[in-house]
Amino acid sequence: MENISKPNTVITIGRQFGSGGRELGRKLADAFGFRYFDKELLSEAAKRAGMSPEFFERNDERAPSFINGIFSFSFGLAPSNIYAGSTAISDDSLYRAQSDFIHSLADEGSCVIVGRSADYVLRDHPRTINLFVHAPIEDRIQRILRRQPELSKEKAKAKAEKINRLRANYYNFYTDKTWGAAESYDLTFNTALMSMDDITEVVRDYMNRRFRD
Repeated sequence: MENISKPNTVITIGRQFGSGGRELGRKLADAFGFRYFDKELLSEAAKRAGMSPEFFERNDERAPSFINGIFSFSFGLAPSNIYAGSTAISDDSLYRAQSDFIHSLADEGSCVIVGRSADYVLRDHPRTINLFVHAPIEDRIQRILRRQPELSKEKAKAKAEKINRLRANYYNFYTDKTWGAAESYDLTFNTALMSMDDITEVVRDYMNRRFRD
């Protein structure tokens, strides 16, 4: 009997842009019957906190551009109780809102969470498996171009480098670990070397061996 359906197992995925992190996340969620969260985290956390979803979108996985004090709030307040503009709340409060929501997801059941430094946010959660996926730049460029064929190779490469830089700055600012470093994760995968189906089976075997209870 496999243990993958046991409640409160959380898989987090850090990823280089263009390496297929979201594709792997969806594949794992479908294979294991877990819920999947990526951009959905932003709109739901904004809704719960009474904030502007657009503010979350603009600041998604970006290190603070300014700190104007910590704006305290609690979930359950009506939107009218919190000003939703982009200048009324610090980046730190945005991060805390998202982190609180990530904790609530882990409490509610098994899920896959892509990005948002979820591995660090859930560092004390007993059943969290932290993955990082990467690939050579040429493979990432090809994946980006399949999604955005209007881009040139040069623009696809520049986009990958920029987004990876933003993700690294965000992760390194909010955690005491290093984005992309092997010691920051449980498993790392080069998606150019294995199919998503094969990676899924490796993760399945890892979970069953690690969580034998």
